[in-house]
Amino acid sequence: MRSLCSLRFPLVALAAVTLFISTTQSHAQAPDYEFDDCHFHLTNYIQEGTNIHDFLKIMGNRVGRVALFGIPLQQQWSYRVDGDKAPTYYLNSDAPLYYYSFTDAWIATAYKSLNEAERARFDPMITGFNPSDMYAADHIRRVLQAFPGVFTGIGEFSIHKEFVAAKIAGEVASLQDPALDRILNFAGEVGLVVLIHNDMDVPFAKEGSKPAYLDQAKAVFKRSPNTTIIWAHTGMGRVVRPIKNHAGNIEEVLRDPDFRHVNFDISWDEVAKYIVASPEATKITADLISRYPDRFLFGTDEVAPRDWAAYSKVFHQYEPLWKLLDPETSQKVRRGNYERIFDEARRRVRSWESTHAGGTVSQ
Repeated sequence: MRSLCSLRFPLVALAAVTLFISTTQSHAQAPDYEFDDCHFHLTNYIQEGTNIHDFLKIMGNRVGRVALFGIPLQQQWSYRVDGDKAPTYYLNSDAPLYYYSFTDAWIATAYKSLNEAERARFDPMITGFNPSDMYAADHIRRVLQAFPGVFTGIGEFSIHKEFVAAKIAGEVASLQDPALDRILNFAGEVGLVVLIHNDMDVPFAKEGSKPAYLDQAKAVFKRSPNTTIIWAHTGMGRVVRPIKNHAGNIEEVLRDPDFRHVNFDISWDEVAKYIVASPEATKITADLISRYPDRFLFGTDEVAPRDWAAYSKVFHQYEPLWKLLDPETSQKVRRGNYERIFDEARRRVRSWESTHAGGTVSQ
């Protein structure tokens, strides 16, 4: 009878071969996802939304990973204003919006209801803070300490946003507020990705005028060089349309080494409508992305979708753009840049959490 020692090498070799075959099969069977989503709201302006388990079914084998967040603002139901007609969206009422901090606990709880494999497909984001409050950074720290192992970034949160900023109760958020610097600097310290909505200009701006908030935004970003920033919608909005030099203004940021930490997402159907409005607009966008393929991410900006058709409509709306991008660039925008940026954020945030059980935000 052969000894166990004489069998050791064949057994080890067999185990190695089995592991190789298993790993190869696993990779071969891994879904070829169409996109990752850097911008997704699980809940809406009255904090209702899609059950996360139902959303996983919507994602199916077509969507790989999703940056997961609610909406930091609650639409007030004022009976004096709206009577029995309860508003569900910020454009449904003249009543104000207010910051709703419980959204972070709600998102964390939804995430923690998933199993380990399911959690790996999500990157929850902290949103329930008032960016005009010097204590906002402390809120972010407390959320990280209350829910370690959950969050990867902060946002989407808004500074200047058409029709929204003026409706929020309390002070108007500002790019020139030191509270924002404190938020961004703390995010950089921890490694959190920052997804910020800030319209580059005011609604219905005069064609040819300089964007109202571009210089202020650049000054803020320059003061936070260690923070990974994603500028939502490339600074566009529902009626904050791309002015003639919009691509040029974006390229000024992209080519400046002081802004190497700044990226752009092309989320929202309101943005897509401008980009695919004409072959010329689509080509300008495709050419810009092709020159800076590592700096753009795709997101849907869908809010509590009911089904795949509702969730994927923005992705399909961009079909003319995908056709103009070469395969490598398309893959980076749809998936590669997300995974690179959010993988690094996961690593850094988990490292920070492991050594910061208490304490305060750095000044």
